[in-house]
Amino acid sequence: MSLKIEIIKDKILSENYFVLRNITYDLTHHGEVVRHKREVYDRGNGATILLYSREKQTVVLIRQFRIATWVNGNPDGRLIETCAGLLDNDEPEVCIRKEAIEETGFEVGDVTKLFELYMSPGGVTELIHFFIAEYTDAQRSNAGGGVEDEAIDVLEIPYTQALEMVKTGEIRDGKALILLQYLQLSGLMS
Repeated sequence: MSLKIEIIKDKILSENYFVLRNITYDLTHHGEVVRHKREVYDRGNGATILLYSREKQTVVLIRQFRIATWVNGNPDGRLIETCAGLLDNDEPEVCIRKEAIEETGFEVGDVTKLFELYMSPGGVTELIHFFIAEYTDAQRSNAGGGVEDEAIDVLEIPYTQALEMVKTGEIRDGKALILLQYLQLSGLMS
């Protein structure tokens, strides 16, 4: 079963922060041609990490203001999520180590890459690299909180409480949910 894609138009609508394109294309599938017109948001690729402590049975999450959630009805716009960042020109592991120090204050040791996922493939190009790492209090090198224009709260919470926060809707970040469930399914946390 093969697909044929022919680009008819690729117009840049905005290059303000990231790139928003309007793309018209013909998609041929099973011999039938259908024309599609879509907007595609290219924000680059990213990486995310969940820090966990088997000894303390805790995880480290962050809380920060996200304008898109506020626009979509999140009353104060703050979202509890996993530490994450855009790759820019870094390799995923380099990026996530840098983000962990900046956002959480923890200088992580061994990290495990789990997988790569498209989180919103209907209109966003971003591919996110998912990592986990065990942490100890001795790895804390600063208070965290992000850099420059970031206003990040660092949250070290019991793992079971984090799972409950997913159920109650306090945690609504897809990255956090996926990584918390990974820990649950993997048996790394009891």
